[in-house]
Amino acid sequence: MHIAVGKGVCGTVAATKKPEVVPNVHEFSGHIACDSASNSEVVVPIFKDGKFWGVLDLDSPEYNTFDDVDASYLSEIAPIVFGVQAEIGGRA
Repeated sequence: MHIAVGKGVCGTVAATKKPEVVPNVHEFSGHIACDSASNSEVVVPIFKDGKFWGVLDLDSPEYNTFDDVDASYLSEIAPIVFGVQAEIGGRA
């Protein structure tokens, strides 16, 4: 799915290049509901060769599912999941 940079949680992460933890998606201005059952979300940026490559987006039907620790670990494993060189925060 393509979401414009700056739109919704994924687009916000694409614009800022920083993880976003959303305890309640219904309170996130401009949230794009890809799943009507979603109540919380975490999105982390993925980098390849020092450049923004995409995002990893996880939703939950429960509120307050994710925290900064989740975002940190997801940032570390996302490149592995997607088969790109492991880079954290845009650096190798």
